[in-house]
Amino acid sequence: MTVLKEIDENNWLQAAELKVAEEQKFFVARSIGILARGYVYRKDRAKVFAISDGTELVGLAMVRDLDEEPACYDLQQFMIDEKFQGKGHGTKALQEILKILGEEQKYSCVEVCVKKEAKAAMRVYEKAGFRDTGYIDEDAPDSCNLIYEF
Repeated sequence: MTVLKEIDENNWLQAAELKVAEEQKFFVARSIGILARGYVYRKDRAKVFAISDGTELVGLAMVRDLDEEPACYDLQQFMIDEKFQGKGHGTKALQEILKILGEEQKYSCVEVCVKKEAKAAMRVYEKAGFRDTGYIDEDAPDSCNLIYEF
């Protein structure tokens, strides 16, 4: 059972210890960096979700509002700890995040920038219904910009 939890004083240290495999460190920020971004982007309504298997934390995700064009939810970070990958937690957590954002409906879409080499992440996003926009950010030419529309 994959559930989203709020980060609080009882679980933030466990969240900070989450990590991806060595070969994935190029694709996503360290967990402590994700927690810090949630704080830094608080004026943009940043939300950091702890992903739990019902017993312990297995991952983190961070979403913030992006009011510049195109205005959307910006899924900035999404990671599952290396020990829990391949068990469906990423797919289920992403579905739950999309459900929450869809119910809120401040924006009509969610965007995420993904390194082209992150094949497993690309599959998770595509399975959830994200599609490539074709946009190439000059600051990240090795990445794809994906969009999910409600």
